[in-house]
Amino acid sequence: MPGLSVDWRIGGLPLHSPTPSGDSKIRSLSWNNHTDPASVNGWIIPDEETEDDMESSKSVEGEQVSNRHGATERPAIQRKASSPMMPAFMTSAPGKVIVYGEHAVVYGKAAMAAAISLRSYLLVTALSKSQRTITLRFPDIGLEQSWMIDELPWSTFSQPSKKVHYYNLVDKLDPELVEAMQPHLSIISPKASPEDRKTHQNAASAFLYLFLSLGSRSFPGCIYTLRSTIPIGAGLGSSASISVCLSSAILLQLRTLSGPHPDQPREEAELQIERINRWAFVGEMCIHGNPSGVDNTVATGGKAVVFKRGDYSKPPTVTPLRKFPELPLLLVNTRQSRSTATEVAKVAALRKARPAITEPILEAIDKITESAYALISASDFDANEPKSVQELGGLMKTNHGLLTALGVSHPKLERICELVESAGVGWTKLTGAGGGGSAITLLNSNASPSTLKALEDRFAGEGFEKYETTLGGDGVGVLWPAVLHNGSEDEGGEEIDQEKFLNADGRDGVEKLVGVGVGSFEKREGWKFWNNVGPHVNSEGKQEPISG
Repeated sequence: MPGLSVDWRIGGLPLHSPTPSGDSKIRSLSWNNHTDPASVNGWIIPDEETEDDMESSKSVEGEQVSNRHGATERPAIQRKASSPMMPAFMTSAPGKVIVYGEHAVVYGKAAMAAAISLRSYLLVTALSKSQRTITLRFPDIGLEQSWMIDELPWSTFSQPSKKVHYYNLVDKLDPELVEAMQPHLSIISPKASPEDRKTHQNAASAFLYLFLSLGSRSFPGCIYTLRSTIPIGAGLGSSASISVCLSSAILLQLRTLSGPHPDQPREEAELQIERINRWAFVGEMCIHGNPSGVDNTVATGGKAVVFKRGDYSKPPTVTPLRKFPELPLLLVNTRQSRSTATEVAKVAALRKARPAITEPILEAIDKITESAYALISASDFDANEPKSVQELGGLMKTNHGLLTALGVSHPKLERICELVESAGVGWTKLTGAGGGGSAITLLNSNASPSTLKALEDRFAGEGFEKYETTLGGDGVGVLWPAVLHNGSEDEGGEEIDQEKFLNADGRDGVEKLVGVGVGSFEKREGWKFWNNVGPHVNSEGKQEPISG
Protein backbone atom coordinates (compact mmCIF):
# COMPACT_ATOMS: atom_id res chain seq x y z
CA MET A 1 0.00 0.00 0.00
CA PRO A 2 1.54 3.38 -0.97
CA GLY A 3 3.25 5.18 1.89
CA LEU A 4 3.18 2.21 4.22
CA SER A 5 6.36 1.20 6.08
CA VAL A 6 6.26 -2.47 6.97
CA ASP A 7 8.39 -4.31 9.53
CA TRP A 8 9.72 -7.21 7.46
CA ARG A 9 11.74 -10.07 8.89
CA ILE A 10 14.50 -12.18 7.42
CA GLY A 11 15.21 -15.14 9.67
CA GLY A 12 13.76 -13.24 12.63
CA LEU A 13 15.63 -9.97 11.96
CA PRO A 14 13.30 -6.94 11.79
CA LEU A 15 13.94 -5.02 8.61
CA HIS A 16 12.14 -1.95 7.33
CA SER A 17 11.02 -2.15 3.74
CA PRO A 18 11.40 0.85 1.48
CA THR A 19 8.26 2.76 0.71
CA PRO A 20 6.78 2.30 -2.76
CA SER A 21 8.74 5.34 -3.85
CA GLY A 22 11.79 3.10 -3.61
CA ASP A 23 13.55 5.35 -1.07
CA SER A 24 15.21 3.58 1.78
CA LYS A 25 18.14 4.24 4.06
CA ILE A 26 19.92 0.96 4.66
CA ARG A 27 21.89 0.66 7.86
CA SER A 28 25.23 -1.10 7.91
CA LEU A 29 24.99 -4.45 9.66
CA SER A 30 27.59 -6.90 10.85
CA TRP A 31 27.17 -10.46 11.99
CA ASN A 32 28.10 -11.59 15.48
CA ASN A 33 28.44 -15.34 15.96
CA HIS A 34 28.41 -14.77 19.73
CA THR A 35 25.07 -13.10 20.25
CA ASP A 36 25.33 -10.46 22.96
CA PRO A 37 23.01 -7.85 24.49
CA ALA A 38 24.16 -5.27 21.96
CA SER A 39 22.94 -7.36 19.06
CA VAL A 40 19.59 -8.43 17.67
CA ASN A 41 19.48 -12.14 16.82
CA GLY A 42 23.22 -12.04 16.21
CA TRP A 43 23.21 -8.80 14.18
CA ILE A 44 25.22 -5.85 15.48
CA ILE A 45 23.43 -2.66 14.48
CA PRO A 46 25.82 0.31 14.56
CA ASP A 47 24.80 3.89 15.08
CA GLU A 48 23.73 5.59 11.88
CA GLU A 49 26.16 8.04 10.37
CA THR A 50 25.95 10.49 7.52
CA GLU A 51 28.48 11.35 4.86
CA ASP A 52 29.04 14.66 6.71
CA ASP A 53 29.89 12.71 9.85
CA MET A 54 32.46 10.76 7.90
CA GLU A 55 33.98 13.87 6.36
CA SER A 56 34.34 15.50 9.80
CA SER A 57 36.23 12.50 11.19
CA LYS A 58 39.46 12.59 9.24
CA SER A 59 41.86 13.73 11.96
CA VAL A 60 44.53 11.37 13.21
CA GLU A 61 43.65 9.64 16.45
CA GLY A 62 45.49 11.05 19.49
CA GLU A 63 46.25 14.49 18.08
CA GLN A 64 44.93 17.69 19.68
CA VAL A 65 43.06 19.68 17.08
CA SER A 66 42.47 23.44 17.35
CA ASN A 67 39.74 25.27 15.57
CA ARG A 68 40.18 28.61 13.85
CA HIS A 69 39.38 30.45 17.11
CA GLY A 70 42.24 28.68 18.86
CA ALA A 71 40.05 26.52 21.07
CA THR A 72 41.12 22.92 21.54
CA GLU A 73 38.66 20.38 20.27
CA ARG A 74 38.33 16.73 21.09
CA PRO A 75 40.32 14.71 18.53
CA ALA A 76 38.26 12.82 16.03
CA ILE A 77 38.66 9.08 15.86
CA GLN A 78 40.37 7.75 12.79
CA ARG A 79 37.85 5.49 11.08
CA LYS A 80 38.68 2.18 9.49
CA ALA A 81 37.89 1.44 5.89
CA SER A 82 34.18 1.08 5.35
CA SER A 83 32.76 -2.39 5.83
CA PRO A 84 30.24 -4.20 3.62
CA MET A 85 26.61 -3.13 3.92
CA MET A 86 25.44 -6.65 4.82
CA PRO A 87 26.90 -10.12 5.29
CA ALA A 88 27.25 -12.60 2.47
CA PHE A 89 24.05 -14.55 1.88
CA MET A 90 22.75 -17.13 -0.58
CA THR A 91 19.61 -17.89 -2.53
CA SER A 92 18.75 -21.15 -4.26
CA ALA A 93 16.06 -22.43 -6.64
CA PRO A 94 15.33 -25.83 -8.21
CA GLY A 95 15.16 -27.08 -11.75
CA LYS A 96 12.03 -28.76 -13.07
CA VAL A 97 10.77 -31.65 -15.16
CA ILE A 98 7.48 -32.07 -17.01
CA VAL A 99 5.92 -35.13 -15.42
CA TYR A 100 2.84 -35.41 -17.64
CA GLY A 101 1.42 -33.65 -20.67
CA GLU A 102 4.25 -32.72 -23.06
CA HIS A 103 3.11 -31.64 -26.53
CA ALA A 104 -0.56 -31.92 -25.61
CA VAL A 105 -0.09 -28.65 -23.70
CA VAL A 106 0.66 -26.91 -27.01
CA TYR A 107 -2.95 -27.62 -28.03
CA GLY A 108 -4.67 -26.28 -24.92
CA LYS A 109 -4.43 -29.45 -22.83
CA ALA A 110 -3.16 -29.66 -19.25
CA ALA A 111 0.41 -30.54 -18.26
CA MET A 112 2.07 -31.11 -14.90
CA ALA A 113 5.56 -29.89 -14.00
CA ALA A 114 7.40 -30.55 -10.75
CA ALA A 115 10.52 -29.28 -9.01
CA ILE A 116 13.59 -31.49 -8.79
CA SER A 117 16.36 -31.36 -6.23
CA LEU A 118 19.00 -30.32 -8.78
CA ARG A 119 19.40 -26.61 -8.01
CA SER A 120 21.16 -23.33 -8.70
CA TYR A 121 22.93 -21.51 -5.87
CA LEU A 122 23.72 -17.78 -5.83
CA LEU A 123 26.21 -16.29 -3.37
CA VAL A 124 25.91 -12.53 -2.87
CA THR A 125 28.91 -10.78 -1.33
CA ALA A 126 28.59 -7.08 -0.56
CA LEU A 127 31.62 -4.85 -1.09
CA SER A 128 32.69 -1.82 0.92
CA LYS A 129 31.12 1.56 0.17
CA SER A 130 34.18 2.68 -1.76
CA GLN A 131 33.97 -0.22 -4.23
CA ARG A 132 31.40 0.92 -6.77
CA THR A 133 31.25 -2.16 -8.98
CA ILE A 134 28.95 -5.12 -9.51
CA THR A 135 30.38 -8.40 -10.74
CA LEU A 136 28.53 -11.35 -12.23
CA ARG A 137 30.33 -14.69 -11.96
CA PHE A 138 28.92 -17.89 -13.49
CA PRO A 139 32.06 -20.07 -13.54
CA ASP A 140 30.18 -23.18 -14.72
CA ILE A 141 29.55 -21.47 -18.09
CA GLY A 142 32.76 -19.40 -18.10
CA LEU A 143 31.10 -16.01 -17.49
CA GLU A 144 32.66 -13.22 -15.45
CA GLN A 145 31.80 -9.57 -16.04
CA SER A 146 32.05 -6.41 -13.96
CA TRP A 147 30.39 -3.04 -14.41
CA MET A 148 30.90 0.34 -12.74
CA ILE A 149 27.59 1.03 -11.02
CA ASP A 150 27.67 4.75 -11.78
CA GLU A 151 28.18 4.10 -15.51
CA LEU A 152 25.04 1.98 -15.94
CA PRO A 153 22.03 3.56 -17.73
CA TRP A 154 20.22 4.77 -14.61
CA SER A 155 18.95 7.89 -16.36
CA THR A 156 16.94 5.78 -18.80
CA PHE A 157 15.59 3.33 -16.23
CA SER A 158 14.65 6.11 -13.77
CA GLN A 159 12.57 8.16 -16.19
CA PRO A 160 9.11 8.72 -14.66
CA SER A 161 7.48 6.92 -17.59
CA LYS A 162 9.87 3.96 -17.25
CA LYS A 163 10.44 3.57 -13.52
CA VAL A 164 8.88 0.52 -11.88
CA HIS A 165 8.85 -0.59 -8.27
CA TYR A 166 9.17 -3.94 -6.61
CA TYR A 167 5.39 -4.29 -6.20
CA ASN A 168 4.62 -3.59 -9.88
CA LEU A 169 3.60 -6.28 -12.38
CA VAL A 170 5.84 -6.27 -15.46
CA ASP A 171 4.46 -8.48 -18.24
CA LYS A 172 6.60 -7.23 -21.13
CA LEU A 173 10.06 -5.78 -21.65
CA ASP A 174 10.45 -2.10 -22.48
CA PRO A 175 12.33 -1.89 -25.83
CA GLU A 176 13.98 1.39 -24.82
CA LEU A 177 15.32 -0.12 -21.61
CA VAL A 178 16.56 -3.19 -23.49
CA GLU A 179 18.32 -0.91 -25.97
CA ALA A 180 19.93 1.10 -23.15
CA MET A 181 21.58 -2.07 -21.83
CA GLN A 182 23.16 -3.07 -25.14
CA PRO A 183 26.48 -1.17 -24.75
CA HIS A 184 26.92 -2.91 -21.39
CA LEU A 185 26.14 -6.33 -22.86
CA SER A 186 28.20 -6.00 -26.04
CA ILE A 187 31.46 -6.02 -24.03
CA ILE A 188 30.78 -9.49 -22.60
CA SER A 189 32.96 -12.48 -23.56
CA PRO A 190 34.29 -11.10 -26.87
CA LYS A 191 36.56 -14.14 -27.39
CA ALA A 192 33.92 -16.80 -26.66
CA SER A 193 32.22 -18.84 -29.37
CA PRO A 194 29.02 -17.27 -30.77
CA GLU A 195 26.88 -19.84 -28.93
CA ASP A 196 28.64 -19.34 -25.59
CA ARG A 197 28.63 -15.58 -26.00
CA LYS A 198 24.88 -15.59 -26.58
CA THR A 199 24.39 -17.67 -23.42
CA HIS A 200 26.56 -15.24 -21.43
CA GLN A 201 24.77 -12.18 -22.77
CA ASN A 202 21.34 -13.68 -22.09
CA ALA A 203 22.27 -14.36 -18.46
CA ALA A 204 23.77 -10.89 -18.06
CA SER A 205 20.72 -9.33 -19.70
CA ALA A 206 18.40 -10.93 -17.13
CA PHE A 207 20.62 -9.75 -14.29
CA LEU A 208 21.03 -6.16 -15.52
CA TYR A 209 17.35 -5.68 -16.33
CA LEU A 210 16.39 -6.78 -12.80
CA PHE A 211 19.22 -4.83 -11.16
CA LEU A 212 18.43 -1.61 -13.02
CA SER A 213 14.66 -1.95 -12.62
CA LEU A 214 14.70 -2.67 -8.90
CA GLY A 215 17.89 -0.98 -7.75
CA SER A 216 19.23 2.56 -7.82
CA ARG A 217 22.51 4.35 -8.37
CA SER A 218 23.16 4.22 -4.60
CA PHE A 219 22.99 0.41 -4.58
CA PRO A 220 26.05 -1.13 -2.87
CA GLY A 221 28.78 -2.83 -4.83
CA CYS A 222 28.40 -6.61 -4.87
CA ILE A 223 29.69 -9.84 -6.33
CA TYR A 224 27.02 -12.25 -7.54
CA THR A 225 28.44 -15.76 -7.97
CA LEU A 226 26.28 -18.56 -9.29
CA ARG A 227 26.92 -22.30 -9.33
CA SER A 228 24.42 -24.82 -10.65
CA THR A 229 23.91 -28.56 -10.47
CA ILE A 230 21.30 -28.42 -13.27
CA PRO A 231 22.47 -29.49 -16.75
CA ILE A 232 22.14 -26.55 -19.14
CA GLY A 233 20.13 -27.01 -22.31
CA ALA A 234 18.55 -30.28 -21.18
CA GLY A 235 15.01 -28.93 -20.77
CA LEU A 236 15.30 -28.88 -16.98
CA GLY A 237 14.56 -25.21 -16.33
CA SER A 238 18.12 -24.05 -15.63
CA SER A 239 17.50 -20.48 -16.84
CA ALA A 240 14.35 -20.12 -14.72
CA SER A 241 16.25 -21.39 -11.69
CA ILE A 242 18.89 -18.71 -12.28
CA SER A 243 16.25 -16.01 -12.75
CA VAL A 244 14.59 -16.96 -9.45
CA CYS A 245 17.94 -16.81 -7.64
CA LEU A 246 18.64 -13.34 -9.05
CA SER A 247 15.13 -12.04 -8.38
CA SER A 248 15.05 -13.22 -4.77
CA ALA A 249 18.57 -11.95 -4.06
CA ILE A 250 17.93 -8.42 -5.31
CA LEU A 251 14.56 -8.24 -3.53
CA LEU A 252 16.26 -9.39 -0.32
CA GLN A 253 18.88 -6.68 -0.72
CA LEU A 254 16.08 -4.14 -1.11
CA ARG A 255 14.50 -5.51 2.09
CA THR A 256 11.16 -6.00 0.38
CA LEU A 257 10.71 -9.65 1.36
CA SER A 258 9.32 -10.97 4.60
CA GLY A 259 10.67 -14.19 6.09
CA PRO A 260 10.87 -17.02 5.64
CA HIS A 261 10.44 -17.90 9.31
CA PRO A 262 8.50 -20.69 11.07
CA ASP A 263 5.71 -18.46 12.40
CA GLN A 264 5.05 -16.72 9.09
CA PRO A 265 1.39 -17.04 8.00
CA ARG A 266 0.94 -19.01 4.81
CA GLU A 267 -0.79 -16.10 3.06
CA GLU A 268 2.15 -13.80 3.77
CA ALA A 269 4.62 -16.42 2.54
CA GLU A 270 2.67 -16.86 -0.67
CA LEU A 271 2.81 -13.10 -1.25
CA GLN A 272 6.62 -13.27 -1.08
CA ILE A 273 6.66 -16.23 -3.47
CA GLU A 274 4.47 -14.33 -5.92
CA ARG A 275 6.71 -11.25 -5.74
CA ILE A 276 9.83 -13.29 -6.45
CA ASN A 277 8.04 -15.16 -9.25
CA ARG A 278 6.89 -12.00 -11.01
CA TRP A 279 10.41 -10.63 -11.26
CA ALA A 280 11.87 -14.02 -12.17
CA PHE A 281 9.45 -14.02 -15.11
CA VAL A 282 10.98 -10.70 -16.20
CA GLY A 283 14.39 -12.40 -16.18
CA GLU A 284 12.96 -15.27 -18.24
CA MET A 285 11.62 -12.77 -20.79
CA CYS A 286 15.16 -11.38 -21.16
CA ILE A 287 16.47 -14.88 -21.90
CA HIS A 288 13.64 -16.50 -23.91
CA GLY A 289 11.53 -13.63 -25.24
CA ASN A 290 8.11 -15.21 -24.74
CA PRO A 291 8.31 -17.81 -21.94
CA SER A 292 5.25 -19.66 -20.66
CA GLY A 293 5.97 -18.70 -17.06
CA VAL A 294 5.72 -22.31 -15.94
CA ASP A 295 9.43 -22.92 -15.30
CA ASN A 296 9.87 -19.88 -13.06
CA THR A 297 6.61 -20.67 -11.22
CA VAL A 298 7.86 -24.16 -10.33
CA ALA A 299 11.34 -22.87 -9.46
CA THR A 300 9.83 -20.29 -7.10
CA GLY A 301 7.06 -22.26 -5.39
CA GLY A 302 8.53 -25.75 -5.58
CA LYS A 303 6.38 -28.90 -5.39
CA ALA A 304 4.38 -29.07 -8.65
CA VAL A 305 1.91 -27.16 -10.80
CA VAL A 306 -0.72 -28.04 -13.36
CA PHE A 307 -0.78 -25.54 -16.20
CA LYS A 308 -3.02 -25.01 -19.18
CA ARG A 309 -3.00 -22.42 -21.95
CA GLY A 310 -6.06 -22.47 -24.18
CA ASP A 311 -5.59 -18.94 -25.50
CA TYR A 312 -2.03 -17.94 -26.39
CA SER A 313 -2.96 -14.26 -26.24
CA LYS A 314 -3.43 -14.74 -22.48
CA PRO A 315 -1.21 -16.12 -19.71
CA PRO A 316 -1.59 -19.83 -18.85
CA THR A 317 -3.76 -21.02 -15.99
CA VAL A 318 -1.39 -22.31 -13.31
CA THR A 319 -2.68 -24.38 -10.38
CA PRO A 320 -0.17 -25.09 -7.57
CA LEU A 321 -0.17 -28.67 -6.34
CA ARG A 322 1.01 -28.27 -2.75
CA LYS A 323 0.28 -31.90 -1.86
CA PHE A 324 2.67 -33.22 -4.48
CA PRO A 325 4.90 -35.70 -2.61
CA GLU A 326 8.67 -35.84 -2.55
CA LEU A 327 9.56 -38.95 -4.53
CA PRO A 328 12.89 -40.53 -5.51
CA LEU A 329 13.66 -39.89 -9.17
CA LEU A 330 16.30 -41.08 -11.59
CA LEU A 331 17.07 -38.49 -14.25
CA VAL A 332 19.13 -39.61 -17.25
CA ASN A 333 20.53 -37.20 -19.82
CA THR A 334 20.89 -38.84 -23.23
CA ARG A 335 23.43 -36.16 -24.23
CA GLN A 336 21.59 -36.13 -27.53
CA SER A 337 21.03 -32.57 -28.70
CA ARG A 338 17.49 -31.75 -29.70
CA SER A 339 15.42 -28.84 -30.92
CA THR A 340 12.14 -28.08 -29.19
CA ALA A 341 10.92 -26.25 -32.29
CA THR A 342 11.66 -29.29 -34.48
CA GLU A 343 9.76 -31.68 -32.22
CA VAL A 344 6.78 -29.33 -31.89
CA ALA A 345 6.68 -28.94 -35.68
CA LYS A 346 6.78 -32.72 -36.07
CA VAL A 347 3.62 -33.15 -34.00
CA ALA A 348 1.94 -30.25 -35.82
CA ALA A 349 2.64 -31.93 -39.17
CA LEU A 350 1.26 -35.25 -37.93
CA ARG A 351 -1.84 -33.54 -36.56
CA LYS A 352 -2.43 -31.86 -39.92
CA ALA A 353 -1.86 -35.04 -41.93
CA ARG A 354 -3.74 -37.46 -39.63
CA PRO A 355 -6.04 -35.50 -37.32
CA ALA A 356 -8.31 -38.47 -36.64
CA ILE A 357 -5.36 -40.34 -35.14
CA THR A 358 -3.47 -37.46 -33.53
CA GLU A 359 -6.37 -35.78 -31.71
CA PRO A 360 -7.31 -38.89 -29.68
CA ILE A 361 -3.64 -39.27 -28.64
CA LEU A 362 -3.51 -35.65 -27.42
CA GLU A 363 -6.83 -36.17 -25.61
CA ALA A 364 -5.48 -39.33 -23.96
CA ILE A 365 -2.38 -37.44 -22.74
CA ASP A 366 -4.70 -34.78 -21.28
CA LYS A 367 -6.68 -37.48 -19.44
CA ILE A 368 -3.42 -38.83 -17.98
CA THR A 369 -2.58 -35.42 -16.52
CA GLU A 370 -6.10 -35.07 -15.13
CA SER A 371 -5.90 -38.55 -13.59
CA ALA A 372 -2.58 -37.79 -11.90
CA TYR A 373 -3.96 -34.52 -10.55
CA ALA A 374 -7.06 -36.24 -9.17
CA LEU A 375 -4.95 -38.99 -7.58
CA ILE A 376 -2.57 -36.60 -5.80
CA SER A 377 -5.38 -34.23 -4.74
CA ALA A 378 -7.47 -37.00 -3.18
CA SER A 379 -7.85 -36.74 0.59
CA ASP A 380 -6.73 -40.35 1.08
CA PHE A 381 -3.62 -40.10 -1.13
CA ASP A 382 -0.58 -41.52 0.66
CA ALA A 383 2.79 -41.31 -1.10
CA ASN A 384 4.18 -43.90 1.31
CA GLU A 385 1.81 -46.52 -0.05
CA PRO A 386 3.48 -48.54 -2.83
CA LYS A 387 0.14 -48.68 -4.67
CA SER A 388 0.04 -44.85 -4.94
CA VAL A 389 3.53 -44.69 -6.41
CA GLN A 390 2.68 -47.56 -8.75
CA GLU A 391 -0.35 -45.65 -10.07
CA LEU A 392 1.69 -42.51 -10.71
CA GLY A 393 4.42 -44.57 -12.36
CA GLY A 394 1.95 -46.42 -14.54
CA LEU A 395 0.57 -43.09 -15.79
CA MET A 396 4.10 -41.96 -16.63
CA LYS A 397 4.80 -45.11 -18.62
CA THR A 398 1.54 -44.77 -20.55
CA ASN A 399 2.29 -41.11 -21.23
CA HIS A 400 5.64 -42.11 -22.74
CA GLY A 401 3.97 -44.64 -25.02
CA LEU A 402 1.61 -41.97 -26.34
CA LEU A 403 4.50 -39.54 -26.92
CA THR A 404 6.30 -42.27 -28.83
CA ALA A 405 3.19 -42.66 -31.00
CA LEU A 406 3.44 -38.94 -31.78
CA GLY A 407 6.98 -39.55 -33.05
CA VAL A 408 8.89 -37.46 -30.50
CA SER A 409 10.96 -40.18 -28.84
CA HIS A 410 14.48 -41.15 -29.87
CA PRO A 411 16.45 -44.44 -29.96
CA LYS A 412 18.50 -43.28 -26.98
CA LEU A 413 15.37 -42.54 -24.97
CA GLU A 414 13.98 -45.94 -25.88
CA ARG A 415 17.23 -47.57 -24.81
CA ILE A 416 16.98 -45.92 -21.39
CA CYS A 417 13.41 -47.23 -21.05
CA GLU A 418 14.61 -50.70 -22.00
CA LEU A 419 17.44 -50.68 -19.44
CA VAL A 420 15.14 -49.51 -16.63
CA GLU A 421 12.47 -52.05 -17.60
CA SER A 422 14.97 -54.92 -17.57
CA ALA A 423 16.29 -53.83 -14.15
CA GLY A 424 12.75 -53.63 -12.78
CA VAL A 425 13.39 -50.48 -10.72
CA GLY A 426 10.60 -48.15 -11.85
CA TRP A 427 8.65 -46.40 -14.60
CA THR A 428 10.27 -44.23 -17.28
CA LYS A 429 9.22 -41.54 -19.73
CA LEU A 430 10.86 -38.79 -21.72
CA THR A 431 10.52 -35.30 -20.25
CA GLY A 432 10.26 -32.11 -22.28
CA ALA A 433 10.15 -31.90 -26.05
CA GLY A 434 11.78 -35.29 -26.69
CA GLY A 435 13.95 -36.13 -29.68
CA GLY A 436 16.82 -36.51 -27.21
CA GLY A 437 17.21 -34.55 -23.98
CA SER A 438 16.37 -36.35 -20.76
CA ALA A 439 14.31 -39.24 -19.42
CA ILE A 440 12.91 -39.54 -15.91
CA THR A 441 12.29 -42.71 -13.91
CA LEU A 442 10.04 -42.83 -10.86
CA LEU A 443 11.74 -45.39 -8.64
CA ASN A 444 9.75 -48.06 -6.89
CA SER A 445 10.23 -48.66 -3.19
CA ASN A 446 11.94 -52.04 -3.55
CA ALA A 447 14.74 -50.90 -5.88
CA SER A 448 17.88 -52.23 -4.21
CA PRO A 449 21.14 -50.22 -4.06
CA SER A 450 23.02 -53.01 -5.85
CA THR A 451 20.52 -53.07 -8.72
CA LEU A 452 20.67 -49.29 -9.04
CA LYS A 453 24.48 -49.39 -9.05
CA ALA A 454 24.49 -51.98 -11.82
CA LEU A 455 22.03 -49.86 -13.80
CA GLU A 456 24.20 -46.77 -13.27
CA ASP A 457 27.21 -48.65 -14.64
CA ARG A 458 25.25 -49.61 -17.76
CA PHE A 459 24.15 -46.00 -18.26
CA ALA A 460 27.74 -44.81 -17.99
CA GLY A 461 28.96 -47.55 -20.32
CA GLU A 462 26.53 -46.41 -23.01
CA GLY A 463 27.40 -42.73 -22.68
CA PHE A 464 24.42 -41.55 -20.64
CA GLU A 465 24.64 -39.13 -17.73
CA LYS A 466 22.69 -40.13 -14.62
CA TYR A 467 21.45 -38.03 -11.69
CA GLU A 468 19.75 -39.33 -8.57
CA THR A 469 17.36 -36.60 -7.54
CA THR A 470 14.05 -35.97 -5.81
CA LEU A 471 10.77 -34.99 -7.42
CA GLY A 472 8.49 -32.41 -5.79
CA GLY A 473 10.96 -30.65 -3.49
CA ASP A 474 11.26 -27.13 -2.11
CA GLY A 475 11.13 -23.95 -4.15
CA VAL A 476 13.21 -20.81 -3.63
CA GLY A 477 15.27 -20.77 -0.45
CA VAL A 478 17.53 -18.37 1.41
CA LEU A 479 20.61 -18.87 3.58
CA TRP A 480 21.05 -15.69 5.61
CA PRO A 481 23.87 -15.27 6.49
CA ALA A 482 25.91 -17.66 4.34
CA VAL A 483 26.86 -19.91 7.24
CA LEU A 484 26.30 -23.68 7.30
CA HIS A 485 27.06 -26.50 9.68
CA ASN A 486 29.11 -28.75 7.41
CA GLY A 487 30.77 -30.82 10.09
CA SER A 488 33.57 -28.26 10.32
CA GLU A 489 35.25 -27.22 13.54
CA ASP A 490 34.46 -23.55 12.94
CA GLU A 491 32.57 -22.25 15.96
CA GLY A 492 29.08 -21.16 14.93
CA GLY A 493 29.32 -22.93 11.58
CA GLU A 494 31.26 -22.62 8.35
CA GLU A 495 31.09 -19.29 6.55
CA ILE A 496 30.69 -19.72 2.79
CA ASP A 497 32.95 -17.20 1.08
CA GLN A 498 33.79 -16.56 -2.56
CA GLU A 499 36.94 -18.69 -2.52
CA LYS A 500 35.26 -21.77 -1.05
CA PHE A 501 32.29 -21.43 -3.39
CA LEU A 502 34.40 -20.99 -6.52
CA ASN A 503 36.68 -23.88 -5.58
CA ALA A 504 33.85 -26.38 -5.00
CA ASP A 505 34.63 -29.18 -7.44
CA GLY A 506 31.77 -29.82 -9.85
CA ARG A 507 28.17 -30.60 -8.99
CA ASP A 508 29.07 -32.97 -6.16
CA GLY A 509 31.39 -30.38 -4.63
CA VAL A 510 28.73 -27.67 -4.77
CA GLU A 511 26.12 -29.93 -3.18
CA LYS A 512 28.55 -31.02 -0.47
CA LEU A 513 29.46 -27.42 0.36
CA VAL A 514 26.13 -25.58 0.18
CA GLY A 515 23.40 -28.04 -0.90
CA VAL A 516 20.00 -27.59 0.72
CA GLY A 517 19.79 -31.29 1.53
CA VAL A 518 22.23 -34.04 2.46
CA GLY A 519 21.07 -37.27 0.89
CA SER A 520 17.63 -37.65 -0.65
CA PHE A 521 15.38 -36.17 2.00
CA GLU A 522 17.35 -34.73 4.93
CA LYS A 523 17.19 -30.92 5.06
CA ARG A 524 20.36 -29.04 5.96
CA GLU A 525 20.23 -26.64 8.88
CA GLY A 526 20.33 -22.98 7.87
CA TRP A 527 18.37 -23.00 4.61
CA LYS A 528 14.82 -21.68 4.86
CA PHE A 529 12.01 -21.90 2.30
CA TRP A 530 8.83 -19.88 1.84
CA ASN A 531 6.85 -22.89 0.68
CA ASN A 532 7.52 -24.63 4.02
CA VAL A 533 6.22 -21.98 6.43
CA GLY A 534 2.88 -22.03 8.20
CA PRO A 535 0.45 -22.57 9.65
CA HIS A 536 -2.27 -21.62 7.18
CA VAL A 537 -5.10 -19.50 8.57
CA ASN A 538 -8.48 -20.30 7.04
CA SER A 539 -11.39 -17.94 6.38
CA GLU A 540 -12.70 -18.49 9.92
CA GLY A 541 -9.39 -17.39 11.44
CA LYS A 542 -8.46 -20.91 12.51
CA GLN A 543 -5.06 -22.45 11.91
CA GLU A 544 -4.88 -25.37 9.54
CA PRO A 545 -2.02 -27.87 9.21
CA ILE A 546 0.28 -27.55 6.24
CA SER A 547 -0.56 -30.15 3.64
CA GLY A 548 1.96 -31.63 1.26
